[in-house]
Parts: sequence; C-alpha cells; structure tokens
Amino acid sequence: MKHSRILTTAAALAALTALAACQPRSAAPADNSAPIAVVNGAPISRDLYDFYIKGMTGGKSPADLTPQQRNIALDNLIRGRVVADEAAKEGIDKSGDAVYLLELTRLNVLQETVQQRYLKDRKPTEQELRAEYETQLATTPKIEYHARHILVATEPFAQKIVERLDKGEKFDVLAKAESMDPSKNNGGDLGWFTPDRMVPEFSGAVMALKPGEYTHKPVQTQFGWHVIQLLDTRELTPPPFDQVRQRLEQMVQAKKFRMYTDELMHNAKIERFIEQPAAPQTPPSGQAPSAAPGSAPAGSGSAAPATPPAPAPAASGSSAQKK
Repeated sequence: MKHSRILTTAAALAALTALAACQPRSAAPADNSAPIAVVNGAPISRDLYDFYIKGMTGGKSPADLTPQQRNIALDNLIRGRVVADEAAKEGIDKSGDAVYLLELTRLNVLQETVQQRYLKDRKPTEQELRAEYETQLATTPKIEYHARHILVATEPFAQKIVERLDKGEKFDVLAKAESMDPSKNNGGDLGWFTPDRMVPEFSGAVMALKPGEYTHKPVQTQFGWHVIQLLDTRELTPPPFDQVRQRLEQMVQAKKFRMYTDELMHNAKIERFIEQPAAPQTPPSGQAPSAAPGSAPAGSGSAAPATPPAPAPAASGSSAQKK
C-alpha cells in the first residue's frame, strides 16, 4: 500500500516532524481542534496530526491507515515536539544556523501559500498557452550538434594533440589515452546536444566547425584546454504543443506570479546595503557587445521554467557542459 511508507521512511518523517515542531510557537496559527496528545503541557492538535498524515501519504486521512501506522505517525510528532522543546531550552532556536533555517522556511512556506492563492483563479487561457509556446519556439535552438573532444590541462599539450591528429592519429584513440574528461571512455564522444547546454567558449567553437573538422587551435574553458571535433549536425524538431502543455501552464503561471511580486517589490519601501553590480560598459569601438555564441536563451536558467525539452547529451557530466 502507498501509505506503508509511514512505516519505512522514518528518516523522512523525522525530518519533516522536526521542521514542523521547531517553528516558533508565537508564529503558529490559532488551532482550536481537540488535542491528540499533550507534551510538556503543550497540545498537539488533531488538525496538525491530520495535516501531517495528509502530507506524508499524498492526501490520505488517518482513517485510511492501520492503527499501527497512526500510532507511528503520532510517535513521530511527539518525538519532534520533545526534541524541539529541548532545543528551545538550550536556546538552539535562537542561535546559529537554526535561526536562519527557520526564517527561510517561514518565508518559503508563506511565498508558496501566497502563490497558490494568487494563481487559484488565474488559470492560463488557451491563448496565453499558445503565445508562450511560440515564445519558447523562438528561443529554442534549431540545430543539434554531435561532437567529441579531448580535454587536457595545458595549451602546449593540447597543441601536441592537434599535431598528432594532423599526422593521422585517430581522435577516439587519442581521447582514450590522453583526455582527462569522463567522456574519454567513449572516445571523447559527447553525443547530441544543443549549444545552450555547453559553456559558451565550447559551443562557439563547435558551431564554427563543419562536420568532420576539428579545432586546430585549442579552445580554453574553465575546465582546461579542448580539442574538439564536430561529427554531425541535425535539425532539432520541437515537441508538439500538446506534449508540453503542462509545462507551458507552469511557465505562464510562473510569469504571472513574477509580475505580481514585481509589483509588490515596486510598491515596497526597500533599502539595500550591498554594492549593486555595475551596468555593462560599451566597448571602446562604440559597438554594443554581442551575445556569446551559444549562450542560453532567456528563461532557461535553473530558477526559471525551462524551454520545451530537447534530447540531452549522451555523456552527461562532461567538463564541457554547463554546471
């Protein structure tokens, strides 16, 4: 049964319990439900117990569990309260990292709750979804690249690799013998990837090659020096609308809530006491700096909704990939 994880995930239960139990008493909402237990004179309410069960079982109520499972859940809540009381006695809740963890948890819970309420009656329309789909298509890479590389520590050594390739040595054999990248086991093969998945210096070099060519000048990145060979290219077919509909809904809702919080930020009185990043300067030539080849499209970062999914490189974890 799904709710059997109450019996088998004691560590997860303990962590969740400790988090809930350690919240400041003054910040707790009014809860007038009957107590299901009393610990050191303080009640654990039935509503809290029910909420705890619901969260740990994916929506089930205590009535859906066996008596043993209900008792284990209650024991976990009691244990969490006992430990939290001891932490309060020792002042742990008011010192060290615990203070910041509690505050960040509070902020996160409140933000998620506000987001749910704000978006409850603001479901994305079909028109909004279609518009977002077109926006993402416009910023999604149109071509995938299949390449391999040899990564070494110094430029002179990388140049020696180029010279050995020029004399006819096999790329995959050299990669297995000399590369310090995990892809060496595949002869340096990185599989298929889009430029935004690699660091800009690497993807820029790849896009400048023709199939079969390799870089005669080693390419430097934060990981070392690369000799890169482009094996092939192919057009990237974007996923159909219906396939990414759910993701598009998340993206539209995320943008709506971002606009709402931008408005809150605009109306709030905010003072900053750290140095702000300087605005980009125009090059001496007077020309605006261009985007780095292969730079990621807007909104593709980890904190923002991703573009419609594309096939991932075969050799995940390569030093050429963005971290």
